[in-house]
Amino acid sequence: MENFDDIRPYNEEEAHAAYLRLMDDARFQDAILKCLPDYSIDDFRRDFDKYHGIDDVQADFIRRFIEVFTNQSSSGVEFRGMEHVDSDKAYLYIANHRDITFDSALLQLYFFQENRHSSKIAVGDNLIKTPVLGEVARLNKMILVKRSGSLREKIIDSRHLSAYIQHSILDENESVWIAQRDGRTKDGYDYTKQGLLKMITMSDASDVMETIRRLHITPLTVSYEYEPCDSLKARELALSENGQHYQKRPGEDFDSIKQGIFGYKGRISLVIGKPLDTELDDIPANLNNNDKLHSVCELIDRQIYQNYKLYPNNYIAHDLMTGNDEYRGQYTEAEREKFQAYLQKKAVVRDVAPDRMMRNLLRIYANPVNTHFGKNINPIL
Repeated sequence: MENFDDIRPYNEEEAHAAYLRLMDDARFQDAILKCLPDYSIDDFRRDFDKYHGIDDVQADFIRRFIEVFTNQSSSGVEFRGMEHVDSDKAYLYIANHRDITFDSALLQLYFFQENRHSSKIAVGDNLIKTPVLGEVARLNKMILVKRSGSLREKIIDSRHLSAYIQHSILDENESVWIAQRDGRTKDGYDYTKQGLLKMITMSDASDVMETIRRLHITPLTVSYEYEPCDSLKARELALSENGQHYQKRPGEDFDSIKQGIFGYKGRISLVIGKPLDTELDDIPANLNNNDKLHSVCELIDRQIYQNYKLYPNNYIAHDLMTGNDEYRGQYTEAEREKFQAYLQKKAVVRDVAPDRMMRNLLRIYANPVNTHFGKNINPIL
């Protein structure tokens, strides 16, 4: 079997030793103190002796963190769709991606609430900047996705990742969460990148559709009433206009992670869609592989668009962007005034004009209305 030590999460023995190391780390102790003021490192040491493995640690200790962050930064989460997946079966969850850490964390919280095993999570190694973060990532079933290297190295790494995802689902019966494309959705337009499916099938491309079928692909949709990083995304879009390359400053990813965790999100919806297993049969066998994968992308996107929860903010943004009152019945005047005031505040940054910020903020909230109802994407003010 291929050696996956460079990208895989810790196994049980490794995880036990890693937690013992973390308990003596001042930064880990400080994180517990700040995030769980009613729960000390001594409480964790005591509970750790009772845990029987990684799943126990996650379902109790890690769950505390996710619940604290969710309660502090949102007004509640609506979970739906667990009835679509069997508890004893592994799935490849392909998700729209709005926030660096919270999207996948919410799925784990749903699993914890339903007494299900958590999934593995594919995360870019560019986000794992310190040894402590590396420990925490591998302790929480995170698969490292290598982002750097030459073209040849990237092809090798993609094939390696493909093999590990298949190994996790087919051999270990462990589900995997992965974003539908590189990076977060910046403009509110969620779509599955065909290259993702090419990567997933790279290590076994003799029969692309059979490989796809065995992975039990299941679309996953997360929706935030307020996007915690909306102003950061709108600024990046504005600075990238006219073909300009946006260069991230040092520490920007970490700032986005913090903003995504602590920034206000309002209401949240997470929906597990239906596995594509039966729908795959409708894809004509005589298509070439590229067209087959394109059809699979369309199946994934269709569910993500239909399961996206549209809040009054989305309808308001669409009406503001198009200059009409098509969705006036979906919100009140008070809601419109409140959201407009919110947007005006978010549109003020030091290096981008407010009108350019406003245009991109509206796209973030309005485009889900377009995709949900099959409209054209991204009309310009």
